[in-house]
Amino acid sequence: MSWLQAVTLAGEHAVLEPLRPEHAGALALAAADGDLWRLWYTTVPRPEAVEQEIDRRLGLQKAGAMLAFAVREPASGELVGMTTYMNVDAAHRRVEIGSTWYAARVQRSALNTECKLMLLRHAFEQIDCIAVELRTHFMNRQSRQAIERLGAKLDGVLRSHMRMADGSLRDTAVYSIVAAEWPAVRANLQWQLQKPREPAVAAHA
Repeated sequence: MSWLQAVTLAGEHAVLEPLRPEHAGALALAAADGDLWRLWYTTVPRPEAVEQEIDRRLGLQKAGAMLAFAVREPASGELVGMTTYMNVDAAHRRVEIGSTWYAARVQRSALNTECKLMLLRHAFEQIDCIAVELRTHFMNRQSRQAIERLGAKLDGVLRSHMRMADGSLRDTAVYSIVAAEWPAVRANLQWQLQKPREPAVAAHA
């Protein structure tokens, strides 16, 4: 993988470190937070399948198609999820940010915003990407809203694009950010990180 090299990206709210097999135990605990694998419109490994999922991602990384990260929360020191550069196209300097999931307790926090800022900054400023894609299930409104808040634009919807684990067919919403848009997207993400955040509302309230 001569173009996209393993790297650690560190911020105030998140650290992205190269995914390793020894992360399996801690990531299994993170996957259990919120029973994330039960969500029909996304793909998150069951806790007992995390080790196998790490092996799958590292296999794609070895083939040059992916660069996988474990997500660590600096405040607690705990691993709280995974994310990747995937569908790596070195010839056309394009990557997709995807295969991302986070433990329920850190969702809707500054952590995801900072992860995306670090991944996009590295893609556009360090490895000179032309464009970065983000894809999600058309029905995953939380994910689509989060992608749109980044400043990504909808390229289109790939209908009946993938078969999900439950046998249903996924319509995939495809978004992208191109290099010329990066300065505005970066400013927006930095502003989102700096603005005051409303306190979380208890689930039972």
